[in-house]
Amino acid sequence: MYGKGKKGRDPEECKALMSPLMEDRTLLHKRLFAALSAARNLSFVDETQVGAIGFCFGGLCVLDLARQGADLRGVVSFHGLLQASPVPNKQMLAKVLILHGYDDPMAPPTALIDVCTEMTAAGADWQLHAYGNTMHAFTNPKANDPGLGTVYQPTADARSRTAMEAFLAESLPGPNG
Repeated sequence: MYGKGKKGRDPEECKALMSPLMEDRTLLHKRLFAALSAARNLSFVDETQVGAIGFCFGGLCVLDLARQGADLRGVVSFHGLLQASPVPNKQMLAKVLILHGYDDPMAPPTALIDVCTEMTAAGADWQLHAYGNTMHAFTNPKANDPGLGTVYQPTADARSRTAMEAFLAESLPGPNG
């Protein structure tokens, strides 16, 4: 998403790379749809069975794909940033699963209410799983910075993966149904 193969190596660099795209969601959307198009053009991809999964900023990205009407069967946001886009939503075609730590300082409980209200107003087929006593980055075994609010939580990690698998089995049932 950051262009030319750039990847953040630490939280400060990630924030610096992410900020311009958070400030210009139209540019972010162009990059998201370019990435989706590239994925659809892979020879082994069944275009009728495409979904998207994202973590943190990637969680926001998959939500924005849904918000912008991407032709996806489903999207899964793990400890995603939940800020609505200033770009108006289009009809949401993708089912939405949000997997979130209730104690995530990067998207506190008020953000959960806001995204749920947004999804309902958009007529989306959505669900939210909020994990108690769970902060941001709960799926990352290397996350161990309570001051930053990023802490691995193995129980929430396991539960979220089970929820994702059930969601994908429903959303991407395969060519026979």
